[in-house]
Amino acid sequence: MNFIEKIMEKQRPLFEKGGKLERFYPMFEAGETILLWTNERTKKGPHIRDGLDTKRFMMTVVVALLPVLIFSMYNVGLQHFKAIGQSAGFMDAFSFGAWKVLPLVLVSYAVGGFWEVLFAVLRKHEVNEGFLVTGLLFPLTLPATMPLWQAALGITFGVVIGKEVFGGTGMNILNPALTGRAFLFFAYPGRISGDQVWTAFHSATDKLVDGFSGATPLLVASNATGESATHALSSHGFTFMDMFYGFIPGSLGETSTLMILIGALILIVTGVGSWRIMLSTLLGGLFMGWLFNVLAGPENSPIMSLPAYYHLVLGGFALGAVFMATDPVSAAQTTTGKWIYGFLIGVLAVLIRTVNPAYPEGMMLAILFMNVFSPLIDYYVVRANIKRRLSRA
Repeated sequence: MNFIEKIMEKQRPLFEKGGKLERFYPMFEAGETILLWTNERTKKGPHIRDGLDTKRFMMTVVVALLPVLIFSMYNVGLQHFKAIGQSAGFMDAFSFGAWKVLPLVLVSYAVGGFWEVLFAVLRKHEVNEGFLVTGLLFPLTLPATMPLWQAALGITFGVVIGKEVFGGTGMNILNPALTGRAFLFFAYPGRISGDQVWTAFHSATDKLVDGFSGATPLLVASNATGESATHALSSHGFTFMDMFYGFIPGSLGETSTLMILIGALILIVTGVGSWRIMLSTLLGGLFMGWLFNVLAGPENSPIMSLPAYYHLVLGGFALGAVFMATDPVSAAQTTTGKWIYGFLIGVLAVLIRTVNPAYPEGMMLAILFMNVFSPLIDYYVVRANIKRRLSRA
């Protein structure tokens, strides 16, 4: 570390005020604070007596996402070999999956990083650290078949429109990764949702689509006719444990609830992620699933009778609850507000995927919708606290 520090200190005068590369100081600062600790001290309040700066805060989320990323590489390869009717060992499946997944991640980081640096240089401020998480989280919301140019377009929309136009990290009202995915969902729905994404053969070319071997469990449950949703899932070979472990088709980061729970444990132990939001989202999903079970009848959609706990391992519910609903910028900030915010996300996610046959997912729209209302939730929570304290006085 001393060797790296000496190199950075030697180059510092070039980037500081009056240096030849002064305009590129944000790039220098970003590299320095990622590689080394910061020597800056706050001169006025608020003060945080902690060695954890924003970049290391974001890097903790990246570390928590690594189990999800690594498993996604294996699962993409596994689904590919299943689609062509071949068996493959771990390394064969992992190598094939890495060849499909890593380009999406690299494009996301390269394009997203470009916009972050560009806005930092133009505004003459530090490079915002949020792209460290957004650049990895965004590709994990996509199918492995997403064209790279569309992924670049999506991350551009998420970073520029979802964050930079509001002033950068800490100012955005929507989760940037989900904003980018929402743009792709509405702009290119055939590439990100529907049966065509998840089938083994593409209807136009009749060529095998790499990465997936059939409809996702969520689509199977949503499209079940003449039978219960659980029976439809089992008839397609989707057991609850397979869906929990992640050996199923789906977007890169959403398949393995187990890997997501490992990431959740890292976030909770380090204090980076809010366990209140995670738990309340889970409770909201279970409550809405149970309510639909009570209301379900023979004339209703079969997915209404799907056991409530199945919703927790289907689609992007777990990924959204752990890594997106807990976004420290766009989520509710008050303790009570976090419980309300998370619970309503869980309720809305199950509500949308159950009653809206045109959109069987729900988690993305639920989180974005509650992002918009989180300031209002905090406002009324604070007002209620003030009123309660004034009544005591």
